[in-house]
Amino acid sequence: MSKRKTTIQNHKTDLRIRSYYFSIRVIKFLDKQPYSSVNKIIFNQVLRSVTSIGANIIEAKSSSSKRDFIKFYQISLKSANESKYWFGLLRDAVNLNNNEINTLLSELEEISNMLAASVLTMKNKKF
Repeated sequence: MSKRKTTIQNHKTDLRIRSYYFSIRVIKFLDKQPYSSVNKIIFNQVLRSVTSIGANIIEAKSSSSKRDFIKFYQISLKSANESKYWFGLLRDAVNLNNNEINTLLSELEEISNMLAASVLTMKNKKF
């Protein structure tokens, strides 16, 4: 397998990398949107919850116990679920590009499913 294919494959399966690039996509999306007082509040919440996903995955990697590791993944999953709420508000209450929002929501759903599966797997394993 070529190095490029391996990199693309890792991007899709490594939650750390995937959540990092997802955060970048969201930042770029929000940065090109029109400013309003409502947008600013919702954008701030989206940015906080989306970047929290990856930050907690990174934090899990340096945790001192399996219990803490699982806890950080659970927090990351909660942030992903919160992000879905904020993106839903953007889609339904603010006049933005719904196609782009739906694309971001789809990626967020995949990341959320990966996190949920990871948490379930870790909780069912005996350490």
